[in-house]
Amino acid sequence: MKRLLILLTLPILACGGLAESVSPTITPLASRPPTMAAATQTESQSTPATENPIINAGAFPDANSYEWKLIASGLERPVDIQSANDGSGRLFIIEKYGVIRIYENGQILDEPFLDITDRVDESGNEMGLLGLAFDPAYEKNGFFYVNYTGDGGNTRISRFQASGNFSESGSEKVLLVIEQPYPNHNGGGLDFGPDGYLYAGMGDGGLAGDPHKNGQDTTVLLGKILRMDVSSSDTYKIPSDNPFGNEIWAYGLRNPWRNSFDKVTGDLWIGDVGQGDWEEVDYLPVGSPSGANFGWSIMEGNHGYDDEPQPGLLLPVAEYSHADTYGGCSVTGGYVYRGTMPEWNGIYLYGDYCTGYIWGLFFSNGGWQNQLLFETGGTITTFGQDESGELYFASDTGNIYQFIKK
Repeated sequence: MKRLLILLTLPILACGGLAESVSPTITPLASRPPTMAAATQTESQSTPATENPIINAGAFPDANSYEWKLIASGLERPVDIQSANDGSGRLFIIEKYGVIRIYENGQILDEPFLDITDRVDESGNEMGLLGLAFDPAYEKNGFFYVNYTGDGGNTRISRFQASGNFSESGSEKVLLVIEQPYPNHNGGGLDFGPDGYLYAGMGDGGLAGDPHKNGQDTTVLLGKILRMDVSSSDTYKIPSDNPFGNEIWAYGLRNPWRNSFDKVTGDLWIGDVGQGDWEEVDYLPVGSPSGANFGWSIMEGNHGYDDEPQPGLLLPVAEYSHADTYGGCSVTGGYVYRGTMPEWNGIYLYGDYCTGYIWGLFFSNGGWQNQLLFETGGTITTFGQDESGELYFASDTGNIYQFIKK
């Protein structure tokens, strides 16, 4: 039985504010002008290898013709939505306290897919069961991977095995334990890349301002994107082309809460939660060399934090300020749309936890085009993508929404 929902006094990703306790009203904002200028391409930003008009939309559609439709409610602090990509059409939804539930045929199933509340430490607002990814060979081996805070608040990346709509909590194989010095900035996202490796987003360890300077320390796994070969049944291997001889693939990140790979191109998108002023979206085209440095804590977004811009830092392709009229406080990374509405094809949709705004972003005419599109009412904890490329988002209030045409 699910526990009584207790709304905490902090948003799940950033400081200050109360989580909302009512269902949001979603309003298109297409009639308003862009609130952030399109990012002009610089040498320190990445660009797609090609501009393919078949893959990428050439303009933002009129958001007034689309909506985010409520499809499920009553969940407890949902923080991730994933598909097994096994042809079943199921969505798997993480509840932060330690349960994964299945959305199938228009409803949330009563019995959980996984229940590990006995080992998840959710004593901090940014702690709990945080990420889920299904093995590319899931239909054959039943393997899936989770990221959660366990004993002592430390991060655990573990593998489980499932059959049908159920998995056995006793099947856990702990692959990696990462010590967490503080209870915030745990990251938590898991994704399989086009290379078949497992990628994990790790925050810088917490507090404010990266006090241990983990973001730029390539001997520490905090503040990084990790990359692991989990094809072995017993443990994992470090890919030979990881740049530092350890699990690190990229570094210089503060709290990469939600990351995703484009289903068509394989490009990596990162929503990195900012410090006190700037939220950012980072981008790494498929085939990029390892060892990308996204700048934290030298930089916060495109702005100096510990220092000024330096050669070799990969600056964000989009950012917004907490002081902007249509800003916010905590970016929630999203997905590139690859569903049945071709006018949205190639547009990356992402949002903000505190304001509930949803933006679109794509590359065209030599620069990044960024447009504010929807106002959802707040508390966007995660986006999700089903096996058909359609998009969803979850609210901290317990609701799940699907992106559709009216």
